[in-house]
Amino acid sequence: MELSVGGLKAAARVAHALPRPVTDGLARAISLGAARFSPEQRAMAERNLQRVAGREFGAVELQRQTQRVFDSYARYWVETLSVPELSDAEIDRGFTYEGLDHIADALDRGIGPILALPHLGGWEWAARWLSSVAGWKVAAVVERLEPPELFDWFVELRERIGIHVIPLGEGAALEVGTAILSGEIMCLLSDRDVVGGGVEVEFFGERTTIPFGPALLALRTGAPILPTAVYFVGDHCHGVVGAPIEVESTGDTRADVARISQELARRMEAQIRVAPEQWHLLQPNWPSDFEALGLPVPGDAADAADGS
Repeated sequence: MELSVGGLKAAARVAHALPRPVTDGLARAISLGAARFSPEQRAMAERNLQRVAGREFGAVELQRQTQRVFDSYARYWVETLSVPELSDAEIDRGFTYEGLDHIADALDRGIGPILALPHLGGWEWAARWLSSVAGWKVAAVVERLEPPELFDWFVELRERIGIHVIPLGEGAALEVGTAILSGEIMCLLSDRDVVGGGVEVEFFGERTTIPFGPALLALRTGAPILPTAVYFVGDHCHGVVGAPIEVESTGDTRADVARISQELARRMEAQIRVAPEQWHLLQPNWPSDFEALGLPVPGDAADAADGS
């Protein structure tokens, strides 16, 4: 899906102005078009669905399940664009949760927990709820986008939701650590190694890399890593905060990061299996994905892991 600032602003106005049944219909129309005219994203959705299921689908089943991914992704965009304009009462009515005590326990100790999330469901709704309804401070590390105007628009949107936005890049690690130690809930999308140099793990039966940030931050700050997922359930979002991953330093940072990251990958697998059609990871994420698309594999996985 190609994004432009003008298009997103127009879509945001539409999402806010029209009633839910109408925006649902528009989202469905957009998802049908995106599934048809985005061949690389469709290929990744197909690969991921079969990767999660551990089997190949027949042609009809694969087409049906893939369309569900694009339907979910379109819903994600409609709701993300709507979230800043909704009242706190509307946000509260549209959100249910379990495991919130894990967040409260960390904050009671004066430290912000690390919420490690896959690209699943609609996490911006949950972030708005944590900020506006629960009254907690929320931060997130975000990928820089091109053009800069698009990135600035996303930053503004997320700041309106109540998120302290920390762009990836120089100085981000220090800002993230400071935020955690100041009691901010740190949201980290953790199923895709955006910048490279991540830690190698087995993820759905294949070797790839994921960000080493959650593990390293937990070791350095003492913050718990809480594997977290936000699902679309009916007409609302449902957040599930998992129990903390065991984080214990053995003195070998590289080995500790690898061990913790592998457990995080295992937990994310379980979260994604609950609703694989809501997994909006539509970029190549494994070496075999790049090969399937005829693209060069960006570095050897073992070399990438050495960067951690």
